[in-house]
Amino acid sequence: MSAPGRRATEYVVNLLRAPGGLAASLAWIASREGKVPAEVLPEQIRGQNISSELAEKTAGVHYPAIYVYCERLSNDLKEKFRTFAGRIRMVIEARVSKDRLEDLDAELQRLSEAIAHTLDTARGNWGEGLCYPGGYEVTYSPIRHGGKNFLQSAKIAFEVDARQD
Repeated sequence: MSAPGRRATEYVVNLLRAPGGLAASLAWIASREGKVPAEVLPEQIRGQNISSELAEKTAGVHYPAIYVYCERLSNDLKEKFRTFAGRIRMVIEARVSKDRLEDLDAELQRLSEAIAHTLDTARGNWGEGLCYPGGYEVTYSPIRHGGKNFLQSAKIAFEVDARQD
């Protein structure tokens, strides 16, 4: 029963990659703060749940890196005669890496704010039985070794209502 999770992952990846998606949110935040916007290319946004160690060894990751994945499906049978009627817990994991500690946390905070802003603009019906009512939770990890010497990540978790016949 992974079809609703797969559809939601594809939708969020396309939302972030769209011209009015993450790039527009990053530009808006950068102009507000008088900074040059961080560049996140579409190929840096992936629909995948992969550890940072494995990504660096096998996938040739470029930072910042954004990973979108379905963390959990809950079939609550809200609509008795549907195959799936419940919630999907989605995660957008943003990873930032630099060779210096300075501004690493600030860059990650700007990136996670841009992701949250992109989600805020996408509230409502996503089609194909998916609906995002809004709301999210952001969790920041501590800085550690990895990437270009130092690595920090943020997980933006949110729920999508889903139904499937």
